[in-house]
Amino acid sequence: MIKNILIVLAGGGVGSITRFLMQKWSYSLIPHPFPFGTLTVNILGCFLIGIFYALAERQNMLSPEMRLLLITGYCGGFTTFSSFALENLNLMKSGYIVYAATYTAASVFLGILATWLGTRIL
Repeated sequence: MIKNILIVLAGGGVGSITRFLMQKWSYSLIPHPFPFGTLTVNILGCFLIGIFYALAERQNMLSPEMRLLLITGYCGGFTTFSSFALENLNLMKSGYIVYAATYTAASVFLGILATWLGTRIL
């Protein structure tokens, strides 16, 4: 278990650093109030988690440790939006369209509401 935690930690650390650098780089290219950096990171993270998932599931090219490093660790540190997208895709592929729609709506609405509530607490 400790080994797996360290694998996730390593991937997550690198993913978080990559997100930080990409957001800074994006803002230096396009200094605008619209969060282009976060949008870019979210879309790229979704693309990467799709590739890693396909390599693991369809191509059987990733060991369980590499899945932890790349999918859970790196993509999770890079952007949790990619995990959200993959979970929704898996729900839809399994025929749980209502669950996917509910998860999406609840995540967006409750996430914004929770953020707003967090700003009101102090």
